[in-house]
Amino acid sequence: MKNWLHTIQQNKRLQAIIVGLYIVVTFFSLYLAQKSVVAFLLLLSSLLLLYFTTFSNRVKWLIGGVVMVVLLPLAASQGEAYQSYMEVATLVGIYIAMALGLNIVVGMAGLLDLGFVAFFALGAYTYGIFATGQANNFMPFGHYPLSGESFWVFIFIGCFVAALFGILLGVPVLRVKGDYLAIVTLGFGEIIRIIFNNLDKPVNITNGAMGLASVQPPRLFGIDFMYPSQFYYIVLVILITVIFAVRRLEFSKIGRAWKAVRENEIAAQAMGIHLVKTKLMAFAVGASFSGMMGVVFAAKQTFVDPTSFTLLESITILVMVILGGMGSVPGVILGAALVTILNLQVLTELTNWLNQLSLNGVINVPDALSPAKMQRFIFGVILILFALYRPQGLLPAKNPVFDEKELKDADKLVNAGVQKEVPQNVHLDS
Repeated sequence: MKNWLHTIQQNKRLQAIIVGLYIVVTFFSLYLAQKSVVAFLLLLSSLLLLYFTTFSNRVKWLIGGVVMVVLLPLAASQGEAYQSYMEVATLVGIYIAMALGLNIVVGMAGLLDLGFVAFFALGAYTYGIFATGQANNFMPFGHYPLSGESFWVFIFIGCFVAALFGILLGVPVLRVKGDYLAIVTLGFGEIIRIIFNNLDKPVNITNGAMGLASVQPPRLFGIDFMYPSQFYYIVLVILITVIFAVRRLEFSKIGRAWKAVRENEIAAQAMGIHLVKTKLMAFAVGASFSGMMGVVFAAKQTFVDPTSFTLLESITILVMVILGGMGSVPGVILGAALVTILNLQVLTELTNWLNQLSLNGVINVPDALSPAKMQRFIFGVILILFALYRPQGLLPAKNPVFDEKELKDADKLVNAGVQKEVPQNVHLDS
């Protein structure tokens, strides 16, 4: 088995044939069997298969783009379950972006944040207030609700507002760390939710527990975005941007500073890393991704209320990061996708299947033990198993590997160049 895998790993042509056949087979499986959730999940898993190939990053992005932009929507569009599949894919993209944001704070910078959903709420309410008539209650100028064209601007406004509150959260809590930091961020998340829940008096800004209804859908070139199949492409563009930004930040100067702070704050400070600026940057960048997706969520749901932003949501996002592998971008993407699909589709379909068996008299499953109601129990079991047998996550973080010989050769060339320049400088000075 190992020899067979090694042979495949060394032969790119064979990898291309396997990946191509897999994508073609799963594409036609979903195209011909529209109600097959298994076919939908298998087509999505082609991206995971693509990740393990030895193709260049450019080829992987090109093939993955074709699958996500063309093949998946085309294969799912031939039946009644089209919008349902696109709804799942859209929510997967939203949660992946939020998990990547939390991964910066928790996985890279080592700052345990249990109130991350607050930034998601800030983005959602930022757009929801101005995309409904609610803003008329306190804005002295302008006519509300704003049109759907404003959605594209509010993506950036939501990003900025969330980043600003990320900095405001970071300033007072930088003195604490570990468990105390987790408690403070948990309190921040609950405070934001309670404020939105009670900010209907003396001036009605958020409409309190009743929430904001009839949020204006996005509009572009006269086309209203109202269906999951349309929001899918919006989320896909934002998600690709987020992944690109995170990958660039991971190995940048600030990314290395985050990892240094995570490993040892004292050693990082001794090496000249500014702890306050580094931590604030982590809070701001992580929060900004969540704020953008909050705007998309509000527009997609056309309704925003405080019950969507509970502590349970923050913990769910944290589970995605831990399950995939803290600090690992591919791992977090996989963890977020698995948890979201498990929650939205697998457990629901399993419950429907067991209910159908119960109606047919094949098996009798108590309603209290249905998989949909046992969701948190299943998550808990999964986390315990991973803590015991896979503590680093599904795809652990990998540091870049450098060839020591090449580094020494490069160092010798640099030193040789310096030695050649020294006599010239001496000659000029004399």
